Amino acid sequence: MESEDDFDMHDANESGEDDFYSGRDDDAGAIPTYDDSDADDADYEFIDNDSDDSVDYVSHSHQQNYTILSEVDIRQRQEDDITRISTVLSISKVEAGILLRYYSWNVSKVHDEWFADEEKVRRSVGLLEKPVVPFPDGEMICGICFETYPYDLLHAAACGHPFCNSCWSGLLCYSHTLFSYHGYISTAISDGPGCLMLRCPDPSCVAAVGQDMINALASDEDREKYSRYFIRSYVEDNRKTKWCPAPGCDYAVDFIFGSGNYDVTCRCSYSFCWNCTEEAHRPVDCDTVARWILKNSAESENMNWILANSKPCPKCKRPIEKNHGCMHMTCTPPCRFEFCWLCLGAWSEHGEVTGGYYACNRYETAKKEGTFDEEEKRREMAKLSVEKYTHYYERWATNQSSRQKALADLQQMQSVHLEKLSETQCQPESQLKFITEAWLQIIECRRVLKWTYAYGYYLPENEHAKRHFFEYLQGEAESGLERLHQCAEKELQVYLNAEEQLKDFNEFRSKLAGLTSVTRNFFENLVRALENGLSDVNSRGACSRMGSSKSLGGGSSRGRSGKGKGSTSRSSGSNRNIDDSGH
Repeated sequence: MESEDDFDMHDANESGEDDFYSGRDDDAGAIPTYDDSDADDADYEFIDNDSDDSVDYVSHSHQQNYTILSEVDIRQRQEDDITRISTVLSISKVEAGILLRYYSWNVSKVHDEWFADEEKVRRSVGLLEKPVVPFPDGEMICGICFETYPYDLLHAAACGHPFCNSCWSGLLCYSHTLFSYHGYISTAISDGPGCLMLRCPDPSCVAAVGQDMINALASDEDREKYSRYFIRSYVEDNRKTKWCPAPGCDYAVDFIFGSGNYDVTCRCSYSFCWNCTEEAHRPVDCDTVARWILKNSAESENMNWILANSKPCPKCKRPIEKNHGCMHMTCTPPCRFEFCWLCLGAWSEHGEVTGGYYACNRYETAKKEGTFDEEEKRREMAKLSVEKYTHYYERWATNQSSRQKALADLQQMQSVHLEKLSETQCQPESQLKFITEAWLQIIECRRVLKWTYAYGYYLPENEHAKRHFFEYLQGEAESGLERLHQCAEKELQVYLNAEEQLKDFNEFRSKLAGLTSVTRNFFENLVRALENGLSDVNSRGACSRMGSSKSLGGGSSRGRSGKGKGSTSRSSGSNRNIDDSGH
């Protein structure tokens, strides 16, 4: 560990005197200024908001704008909504459930529509106030099987159209033996959640079939299925709730709109974006994530690689890759056409006159005449596209694997190492939470850093100032995170391997806690800057300047020059001490 890393991070966290990323006095965690002398001497400087706004941002960013719901919570909320509608509208709970299901469990929508035009709502939903036909007191013919049944073996919805119990349920009792076949209710439930909007079997009737009839007529298995569909509809049809997309997770998330932050962490520890249900991806927007995921899985990159690294056989047009050897190419059977790799002409027309085995005068002549210019340009563009994508994807995937490793290390730390460390260093486990917090911060920063590469891939090439500034900030974030990760992983190992208490453990605590705090502040600033589209970079290739910049968490700004050149030299000195082998 170099001497630059050995300063007391506790003081840095308390007073903001030491800038973790530059190694000099500056704001702890503030995004530093940037000067690119090659870009028309443009000065880059990220502007933090004033301290009051920054404090508000920090408190707001940690406010939970969602509620995690278990199955018990979902059932309770569903029952509360049904009871509320039943009480206000003076209808049965079964009818209230049908009404809420029709309006996607939107209580206010039900109120508005009902009091605006009750008759229209009743017709649309199928809640009839009185029967269409009177229910018989004696025998009557079933409208499905056309058999005659006494009234106690017939059932009808609110409309009064009678059908026998067997046709309703699909259950037939004969000589005290229960036979099952496809009845109206069982068929509808087997077809899926559409059974929740079941109507009377009579083709001309729109009367709704409620849960009371399902419970009275359906088999135990069908009742259980219907109950599952009913509770799932409360989540899936409600625009404010969604299921956690983690495999095997049964929790749902009730989201509060208007916060602007869609990141959600379920009780199962899975973090995802509530808007698109992909994994949490701040600071990248959902559209960019969708494009990036599609690009990673699409065949377009395979085609680009084929275009960049192969040529079609002049005869059969199959792509051929050349990785070594002379220019004499022979296509695979059954084609077996022999041709020149450079000019794609027949090999029989080649010889010493055309340049021999390793060159082709025809190709060079045609290239000078412009015959191959368009083809070569297209091939070169494809090659550059593949190289660019490979660059960003490799780093995206590397940070993802590093995050997965950090998650495994955190689990190992919590289950094994903390107990041992507590014994050897004579510290209660409650005093070792700073280690867990450091690892949680590493995991979060790896996620943010991973998605900055998707952000960089789609950053327009013609916006040179933004690209330079983005790459500078990304480099600073990488170096800072590597420093925190190294401290939490390698320096901590000394204390994990110790057989007795070490005197400098409290110094290590201060350092790791300070690194965690500074890294958190910097990454919060970075996320906000990228979400704002690096708006502080103006069209002339420079950032707006201020006399002083304040860190996100407050603190004084010291020793920062207005031009930002001093800041550049400091950070570059810091970067030289970072091992670049991992980047």
